Amino acid sequence: MSANGGTKAILAALLANAGIAVTKFVAFLLTGSSSMLAESIHSVADSGNQGLLLLGGRRAKRAATPQHPFGYGRERYIYAFIVSIVLFTVGGLFALYEAYHKWSHPEGIKSWQWVPVVVLVSAIVMESFSFRTAIQESNRVRGNQSWVRFVRRAKAPELPVVLLEDLGALVGLIFALFGVGLTLITDDGRWDAVGTAMIGVLLVVIAVILAIETKSLLLGEGAEAHDVVAIEKAMTAGPEVERIIHMKTLYLGPDELMVAAKVAVTTVDSAEELARGINAVEARVRAAVPIARVIYLEPDVYVAAVDRRTESEPGETVGLSGG
Repeated sequence: MSANGGTKAILAALLANAGIAVTKFVAFLLTGSSSMLAESIHSVADSGNQGLLLLGGRRAKRAATPQHPFGYGRERYIYAFIVSIVLFTVGGLFALYEAYHKWSHPEGIKSWQWVPVVVLVSAIVMESFSFRTAIQESNRVRGNQSWVRFVRRAKAPELPVVLLEDLGALVGLIFALFGVGLTLITDDGRWDAVGTAMIGVLLVVIAVILAIETKSLLLGEGAEAHDVVAIEKAMTAGPEVERIIHMKTLYLGPDELMVAAKVAVTTVDSAEELARGINAVEARVRAAVPIARVIYLEPDVYVAAVDRRTESEPGETVGLSGG
């Protein structure tokens, strides 16, 4: 995912949610609608979440240090995980509590009855523009993947997070309009509580999905199958490597992949020639998969590699890595 695309989608969502939050809260103060209060808190939480995503993207750009030799790329995953927690607690649980309170003490909307409807319809229009921006930016990197696969497999968390938040915001606005509309028609405040509860359940579900997907990224995911194939082809494309004995990959951040492999090399006359061969292999891998920036190759001879594959764990032998 391009960083610029993710930032554009985040900023569009932030501006939309900040403006919507203010109008919703004013509508709540005028009408006392619990659906409007839940939606106000939802928009405030979303605005804070977009701020967290921007902060995570900025902090992830810090240079590597001796304490963190692989850099800070995974900070983007950490802040995306925090977003799921905020959405679950501040958005979902608050809405469910407010729904319970409203159901226990139902009140109809007695004044400014037109305000919540106008605010919700206007919010749907503004949120649609934000959602449209997120869709456009996602389509630039989604390729032929389905939307479900894109959300599940994307290594950069920002666009999937914004997509789900914007989708949740739009559906939540429809739920709020449902609750407010039936409250106005029937003068029964329990419909307002029903709409609020629907918003709460929706936010909890989205938060759980985000938490599950982000947790997988935090634990560490390997390269996609097509990248693994490209790396393997690049390694064996020249005369330096006879075969790959074993290989592991790991995302250090959305835009940085680590590749570690033990390879069976052809016979060479000197360590210098071996090092030049390793460097050539690394260059081909980086050309094939540009995000493969950290590469560790352990050379071995073919016969010894076959004999020792079941006798030692990866990394037990001392190898040589090119620069």
